Amino acid sequence: MPLNCFGSRLAIATIAVSLALALPASAQFAPPSPRPVAPKATVPSPRAASCHNGASFDRFLADVKQQAAAAGVSQRAIAEASPYLVYDQGIVNRDRGQRVFGQLFTEFAGRMAAPYRMQNGQQHIKQYAAAFARAEKEYGVPPAVIAAFWGLESDFGANMGNLPTLKSLVSLAYDCRRSEMFVNETIAALKIIDRGDLHPDEMIGSWAGELGQTQFLPVHYVNYAVEYDGDGRRDLLHSGADVIGSTANYIANGLKWRRGEPWLEEIKVPPNLPWEKTDLTVREPRSTWAQLGVTYPDGRPLPSDNLPASVLLPMGRTGPAFMAYANFAAYTEWNNSLIYSTTAGYLASRIAGAPPMRKPAAPVAQLPFNELKQLQQLLVQAGFNVGKIDGVLGQQSRAAVKAMQIKYGLPADSWPTAELLARMRGSTAQAQPAGVVR
Repeated sequence: MPLNCFGSRLAIATIAVSLALALPASAQFAPPSPRPVAPKATVPSPRAASCHNGASFDRFLADVKQQAAAAGVSQRAIAEASPYLVYDQGIVNRDRGQRVFGQLFTEFAGRMAAPYRMQNGQQHIKQYAAAFARAEKEYGVPPAVIAAFWGLESDFGANMGNLPTLKSLVSLAYDCRRSEMFVNETIAALKIIDRGDLHPDEMIGSWAGELGQTQFLPVHYVNYAVEYDGDGRRDLLHSGADVIGSTANYIANGLKWRRGEPWLEEIKVPPNLPWEKTDLTVREPRSTWAQLGVTYPDGRPLPSDNLPASVLLPMGRTGPAFMAYANFAAYTEWNNSLIYSTTAGYLASRIAGAPPMRKPAAPVAQLPFNELKQLQQLLVQAGFNVGKIDGVLGQQSRAAVKAMQIKYGLPADSWPTAELLARMRGSTAQAQPAGVVR
């Protein structure tokens, strides 16, 4: 689960999946490595102490333990966790060297929403029918929505990570980038131990400190994990029922799911749609979209009702098209990568029985990596904030592209094209004083 509740959105779950795609199938879904009894410590880099008034890691850790005690964590739990609260510079290095997610939606969805995962999701819904039915009754979240996140985050528990959670959390807490956030996560992990949900040596997960089969950060675990199998523990590592109930609780109460409403449907868009309206920030009644010529892929008309919806074009007007409803916000809150969130919503629809999405009539033209970076640089020169110039089409870059498409009278579908790049190159060249060469 991503770090959306803490301001900066890192899309860690997407990055983890991206890294997994580079592995063979046997490695992607192999059982986690045996748990270490006590993780080894490494020496922090000198700059790690700079945001703690020069305090050593030991002094910093003592302060974290005091904060945990003040938050109600027992000395017993703190003592149990202490052997696992060690610093690992490698964790910090991984955080600072995150790989950026840059696959096309059709590439990512083709692999991560593959038929085998859809079928596995349907099988798990049958296997845990009672838990899914209870979760839907109590929280209003459809089984397919829960199953899709379960499949994407850990392949139904097969790939939950293999690093000691406490070591990851306290290492990131000592680092300066998001110290306060990870101090809170460390204290939350101690609360999980204190209330008897997990023992420290069970707490194995991702390098970012996420735990369990739907990759909860400890704060989410404390706030939303529920006991669903009757054993008295909220165990998101081993209990499928607990995973189902807890994930439903988080989606409903943390992400504000709307009971009984849809989330994402594939649509067909006409060639003359007002493309500037195709954005998640623009919601129109379905009846309005129907009047504009939007239909279901097989040509059936949309319902002529007032249910608000946005048209989502993850690869521009010639690629796949979706109707995104208010519940789609839960997906972008879970992970703000548009590719991940759209894939998760699409997989949920497939598990629920929707047909596979249509293939584009022709391959969607994509700017090469270096040209997309150049376009980002030109957008920055034009006054836009696109975040990091990394050759990846993120939300800020998409918004800037749409604005420039509107300026140049191009179809404003937020998809960067060679024509837009040529226009911006020409505009920049005309704006330069004579004799200036860049």
